[in-house]
Amino acid sequence: MKLSTSTADLLNQLQSVVRVASTRSAVQALSGVQIAAQGGRVELRATDNEISLRVPLTADVEREGSVVLPARLLLDVVRAVPQSASQIGLELRTGDGAADVEVTAGSATFHLRTLREEDFPPLPEAGGDTVVTVPAAAFVETIAMVSRSASRDETRPILTGILVSAQGDELRMVATDSYRLSVKETKLEQPLQNGFEANIPARALEELRTLVSSTGAETIQIGVRANQVIFEVGGAVLTSRLIDGQFPNYRQLLPESFEHELRLSGEEFGDVVRRISLMAQKNAPLRLRFTEGELEISAQTPDLGDARETMPVPFHGERFEIGFNPEFLRDGLESAESEELIVKLISPLRPGLIQSGDDGGFLYLIMPIRLNV
Repeated sequence: MKLSTSTADLLNQLQSVVRVASTRSAVQALSGVQIAAQGGRVELRATDNEISLRVPLTADVEREGSVVLPARLLLDVVRAVPQSASQIGLELRTGDGAADVEVTAGSATFHLRTLREEDFPPLPEAGGDTVVTVPAAAFVETIAMVSRSASRDETRPILTGILVSAQGDELRMVATDSYRLSVKETKLEQPLQNGFEANIPARALEELRTLVSSTGAETIQIGVRANQVIFEVGGAVLTSRLIDGQFPNYRQLLPESFEHELRLSGEEFGDVVRRISLMAQKNAPLRLRFTEGELEISAQTPDLGDARETMPVPFHGERFEIGFNPEFLRDGLESAESEELIVKLISPLRPGLIQSGDDGGFLYLIMPIRLNV
């Protein structure tokens, strides 16, 4: 294999695939990036056996072939080449039973040992049993509104995913870590030709958001197979395993009725919560105390200090106090992205609900923290 390419293009595409390369697999090749020059095309490929990514690279190919190189080392090398080197060359060299790739850029030359290519698995092609084309902007905006609620706890893999449903003119995503629940329903301008429902790892969908941002793609082609989803966006192909098991029935988690329903300014409420949260550290709760026409938000961390602030709210009735995890509450308010919020409450020990007041189809259910008097 021998090729030359733009240093800037190689750096940009490497930054995408390196995020997918494994950092903890016993198979060394999975920590690498495969450079494949075949049929007049060049691709960079990486996988950790759960998620894989293939991105195209514009290059002049003098000799076809493929090679696997340490992903992060190659990225560091490309970042470090002289700024005056607009072109970078890669050539596979073999000898004495070993192989390395010579990387040349300007007056700099590096020799990188290759990884075992036979240990690098073949990656899926685009397509699937069901193929759906969705508008990229609507899809990634929906991901952004629910992804924070997906669990990071690998001992409960079902909750590390986002349940994605697409049918007709409706796109719906649901995520929960059992402490909060996010639901976003998005109306599409054009009905979809096909539909699907799948529990997709949140990590894969976050990677998809990054791809859409970097490529500027307007549409995403989604292929769904028995245990796999394949996204084609801007010439890149992102593949992920689907999560097995039954995702929780989120509708059963939503209370049927609430004692209090308040319409608040999303910006004002969010600003107060962010300010007072500064003093809610070391697992300290954020306290919300409702009295006639007023909400006091307070926090106290014994060895740091305390803070409180009030704001007018349309609350009526007996005094009501509830505590929330400050990070979870901030996440819900920031995800809602609405000028007006609807806050619904039942009791200090029952979950609260935040809705976007502009009928944006967003729900955020959050469990309270029991407060000490």
